[in-house]
Amino acid sequence: MKTALLFLGLAAATAVLVLGGCAASRISTAAQLARDSEPFQHTPPNPTLRLLIVGDSTGVGTGASSPQASLAGLLAQAYPRLRIDNRARDGATFEGVVQQLQADDARYDVVLIQAGGNDVIRLRRADAMRDDIDRAVALAAARAGRVLIMPAGNVGNAPFFFPPLSSLMTTRAERLHGFIQAAAQRHGAIYINLFQAPENDPFVQKPGLHARDGLHPSDAGYQVWFDELSRQAGLAQLLAAARAG
Repeated sequence: MKTALLFLGLAAATAVLVLGGCAASRISTAAQLARDSEPFQHTPPNPTLRLLIVGDSTGVGTGASSPQASLAGLLAQAYPRLRIDNRARDGATFEGVVQQLQADDARYDVVLIQAGGNDVIRLRRADAMRDDIDRAVALAAARAGRVLIMPAGNVGNAPFFFPPLSSLMTTRAERLHGFIQAAAQRHGAIYINLFQAPENDPFVQKPGLHARDGLHPSDAGYQVWFDELSRQAGLAQLLAAARAG
């Protein structure tokens, strides 16, 4: 089932990427990384807080060398008494995030949404993106006392893309981030901003932050994301009850 859904999602984007001049080898590598990825989950014996992760391949941890090196894995290392349920799926758009959130009505202390890249890459209509983002954030807010939304940064900066497609991806990513920021304000969520111009983007300025497909984060890239999530969301305070001891 995972493989079938993955290839449905990748097929929708592949034609766009090929027409835009993306290297076939990188498309193949991205597909392989997605097939090899598994969402990290953590079930400590006596959890003090519950976290639900929903989203796309970045929530799964695609590109990391192991699930433990993904963002979810890093959260478990920093907060060992945090239960992590991870429903993220490779290829998911915000429409898929809505479906992940509708899977049940369980309550959580925190919901983390990691999505948006597929909405950008697949050239989804702006109104569809906006509506799905708003539905996802509203559903998450109904499930948890705190919602964190962390979309991928400036997708157009990724070495996966070549001009002129890279410029189109930057424009679309900027619009997506605007929709997410507005939805976060409406529903009282925390928006984690990873969008940067090339001259300020660590994924451009520092080698090694991308996985070998030039699209997903590497282990070091997920560490950068974890640091930004910690800083912008105030995780030390938000998840203090889930620390060791």
